[in-house]
Amino acid sequence: MRTKRVFYAGIAMVAVAMFLTASLTGLGARQAAGQAVRVDNDDIGGVVTSSKGPEAGVWVIAETTDLPTKFIRIVVTDDQGRYLVPDLPKANYKVWVRGYGLVDSQPVQSAPGKNLNLTAVIARDARAAAQYYPGNYWYSLMKIPDKNEFPGKGGANGLAENLKSQGELLHLLKTDSCESCHQVGSKGTREIPKALGTFPSSAAAWERRVQSGQAGGQMLASINGMGKQRVLSMFADWTDRIAAGEVPPAPPRPQGMERNVVITQWDWADPKSYLHDEIATDKRNPTLNANGPIFGSLELSSDYLPVLDPVRNTTDRVTVPVRDPNTTPASGPPVKPSAYWGDENIWTSKGNVHNPMFDGKGRVWFTSRISPNDNPAFCKEGSSNPSAKVMPLSQATRHLAVYDPKTKKVTLVGTCFSTHHLVFAEDANNTLWTSSGGGGAVVGWLNTKMFDETGNEEKAQGWTVLVLDTNGNEKRDAYTEPDQPVDPKKDHRINASFYGVMPSPADGSVWGTVLGYPGSIVRLNPGSDPTNTALAEIYDVPAPGFSPRGLDVDRNGVVWTVLSSGHFASFDRRKCKGPLNGPKATGQQCKEGWKLYQTPGPQFKNVTDPGSADSHYYDWVDQFDTFGLGKNTPIATGNDSDSLLALDPNSGKFTVLRVPYPNGFFAKGMDGRIDDPKAGWKGKGLWSTWATRAVFHNEGGTKNQTKVVKFQLRPDPLAK
Repeated sequence: MRTKRVFYAGIAMVAVAMFLTASLTGLGARQAAGQAVRVDNDDIGGVVTSSKGPEAGVWVIAETTDLPTKFIRIVVTDDQGRYLVPDLPKANYKVWVRGYGLVDSQPVQSAPGKNLNLTAVIARDARAAAQYYPGNYWYSLMKIPDKNEFPGKGGANGLAENLKSQGELLHLLKTDSCESCHQVGSKGTREIPKALGTFPSSAAAWERRVQSGQAGGQMLASINGMGKQRVLSMFADWTDRIAAGEVPPAPPRPQGMERNVVITQWDWADPKSYLHDEIATDKRNPTLNANGPIFGSLELSSDYLPVLDPVRNTTDRVTVPVRDPNTTPASGPPVKPSAYWGDENIWTSKGNVHNPMFDGKGRVWFTSRISPNDNPAFCKEGSSNPSAKVMPLSQATRHLAVYDPKTKKVTLVGTCFSTHHLVFAEDANNTLWTSSGGGGAVVGWLNTKMFDETGNEEKAQGWTVLVLDTNGNEKRDAYTEPDQPVDPKKDHRINASFYGVMPSPADGSVWGTVLGYPGSIVRLNPGSDPTNTALAEIYDVPAPGFSPRGLDVDRNGVVWTVLSSGHFASFDRRKCKGPLNGPKATGQQCKEGWKLYQTPGPQFKNVTDPGSADSHYYDWVDQFDTFGLGKNTPIATGNDSDSLLALDPNSGKFTVLRVPYPNGFFAKGMDGRIDDPKAGWKGKGLWSTWATRAVFHNEGGTKNQTKVVKFQLRPDPLAK
């Protein structure tokens, strides 16, 4: 009897041991506190200490050029200063420590399978430590004109008369002008490059700086539109104080789940090109293209789609053609020589590819210029085309194209309407909705099912104007024009155009953002014949928020948009209490549908309204939990904070997904992909890219190039 008890007890102990082993595996192989870091053959791990002891919440960076393209993997230390860089490709790596309050440690050569303890270096003073801070901390030192300077008084030294409030200036200093293209606050902007020359004043140096390169005309026009001398003196005062030693407040180190983030980066494209967006999968089906290539769009700079194979760590290119050989480059020559590239035309693209998107067949659609701006006859006045009868269009500045990885073929699609962003609806026609990017007065679409069946680009496309149901009868009737008084017996057309665009998976409506101050979002109900039946609703952004840009919609139909005020905002139409249509529904209705979340980071000097100095270009909703923070997690781009910002709407707290190296990470979009639903955190990830126009402003200068970035979330900082 005793023998049987011993036998069964042994079985029980084995079972418990097996259960514990399985549990550890399921949790990502958690490592016990106080133990040395266990590494596999493809890991590097150890402890980071400084003269003050273990360093928690600092980054360990492993970088190699041994692979076909430069590869970087970054992790964060735990409470005891321990780290584990997992799943490294076989190569030799430089490994070092970066963190707030530190200066970079001397890189150490290592290889996977090694235990490597690292010594962190405490910064000698606040100025040395601040060199690693995100741009928004430096930008927050800017002294914005006080509220009593508004409205602008014009004149040689005043703010422009069109600026009626401090917020109207801020939306231009941020995402609707200066920071729509690159960071302000990066080392490349907070210092005056010596290569520009010598000047009688810092304001003169700034005037010369904004004329530099192929974007010089655009930048100078923006400054002139704000009141040139007053704004130049503001920037000059900022850089003068920084040169004299002023430093920003210190950012917090990563906390909580932020320490579980694994960041991987691959170089792609080239040092002179810049990215706008990447795409990894179908937004409607995140398992499509599992482990497959990532595609990018180079906008003004080059006529190819950069391609990354993240499994083999290789890059490739897809040439983007134009239909008309007379198509000229979208960007002209430099206004004044660049401090980085001199008089060279580094941007030569004719196609001007802006935004890519996967369809359900694994093809990559993108907005691309295929010919000069003049439209064919079927788009114009006098055409029998149904959409042209409603609103004839004489020009389009960008069109559509699609690349099929199976056939290696690019097909060009001429559109009458200008395109900017594009996204597929969840409908039987796989309708591809587009935005015009802030110009034009129509919303356009392509019935891709019809286009695949017929190849007829005229019949497969359509567009509509934005008409409010002003008489409130729930159908589109005769309407007054934007420059005419509202007639309560008729509907009314608004002269608004979409920047961000997104169909709602909840009800098939299409939402878009309208740039400006305070800016708006618009809901478009297409109806059975969108050209003639579509009805719009408009909702202005409420104070203290202003100026939306990017936009997405979650599975419940809640709209998420980012604001120049330094907020992430949601709008839930289900919360509206009053009428949504009728003569009074001109934008101010349903303030109760809005909720604003102040984004992390400091606010500008002299700005007392809630918000932050960070800027936010776009946002994306993780509808299918491709990252690990839960379904319908909204994520904003932190364009001046080297980050993506994931929001928990219930608590209002952000998880900051910081890219600490190289300094200057600036995303314009993201998507999430599930490569293996059974592989836990390793089978998931967010994908983004470095999307700044001024890649050479980033750490590394002209030797730097744009990168693909993958974010993954482990269950703990040492999970394998």
